[in-house]
Amino acid sequence: PRVVTPLGNDTILRRHDRHIAAEAYDWGARVPLNGQIAVTLLPAYHWSARTLSDRRMALWCAFMIEAPEGAIYCVGDTSWGDGAIFSQARLNFPDIRLAIIPIGAYEPRWFMRDNHVDPEEAAQIFRMCGARYAMAHHWGTFQLTDEPIDEPPRRLREAMRAEAIADERFRVMRPGEAWEVGE
Repeated sequence: PRVVTPLGNDTILRRHDRHIAAEAYDWGARVPLNGQIAVTLLPAYHWSARTLSDRRMALWCAFMIEAPEGAIYCVGDTSWGDGAIFSQARLNFPDIRLAIIPIGAYEPRWFMRDNHVDPEEAAQIFRMCGARYAMAHHWGTFQLTDEPIDEPPRRLREAMRAEAIADERFRVMRPGEAWEVGE
């Protein structure tokens, strides 16, 4: 299978499996996957590391998957930064049908703010990127940081109420759940 990855991650993947068909690209690269679907690598506010000695040796990114039904913005693992990348995604891709946005692994805030968004920032990302729908990720699988494992969805619901976002527009799903995203 073909793997589209940010710069430097092809080397990491090939260390694991030298036969992997990894293609590495920089931010802004648009890669056609077939006649109707393409993926664009976009900036994310994060850093890469697989060992203690390889921090920031590979590029981190978000992905925009363009399809006839609308774009899917995989925000990936990111912090808020100055928020500009989310507004820029909206300008470059005005038809985002679904944004997949992280909501967990944010405490203690003084330490995690440069790596991960909190639920309130996730609600702001949803507004800023202009997606019609969003799905939460990066929470609830195992305990990564200091917040209780079930806190991110509760805080997201509060943030959604504060931002006047309807429950059906930003879904928090459990592993194995399916969702047919509306138009």
